[in-house]
Amino acid sequence: MVDQKSTILVETAPIMGVVWQRWTGKRRTMALAAACSAGLFAPPAHAATQNASVNANVVKPLTLTSLQNLDLGTITLKLGTWSGATVGISRAGVFSCNATNLVCTGLAQVARYNVTGTNKQTITISAPSVTMVNQGDATKTLTLVLDSPGTIQLTSSGAPGNNFDIGGSIALSSTTASGTYQGTFNVTADYQ
Repeated sequence: MVDQKSTILVETAPIMGVVWQRWTGKRRTMALAAACSAGLFAPPAHAATQNASVNANVVKPLTLTSLQNLDLGTITLKLGTWSGATVGISRAGVFSCNATNLVCTGLAQVARYNVTGTNKQTITISAPSVTMVNQGDATKTLTLVLDSPGTIQLTSSGAPGNNFDIGGSIALSSTTASGTYQGTFNVTADYQ
């Protein structure tokens, strides 16, 4: 057994003959630590390098502005017992009214929005269906199914932006309560 104060004879450089040195415990410990760590920090024997490219697409923030509200006009229910009669306006502005069971009057119009952002970017438009509530009896509702464009491509950066329309339709029956039905729908625009 050897303690740190012992003297150890170390053989070095056998190529040139035998050289004897006296190492005390502290020098011996440092030499052993250096020899052990040399293998840990050595460069890899067969390193390989491969290049990769990097891209960053910077876009302007989107702005979304409401220009006009969706309106289905005035709808009069005809007598009889029936269901599934629809009234709607497509996002292209085509109005439809089931004339067999309904009389539709007044000016119907699509909802119109304007979006600005970065030119030539594709924008995703989402607008989920909305519950319209009878203003005279909150227990009576209609579901407005929206017709949105899904995606649009911006044709300019910033103003004037692009306008897009959203339509919608409701289904009525002979038992639909009379009154004014109102609802608010959320339209979201995001870069694709």
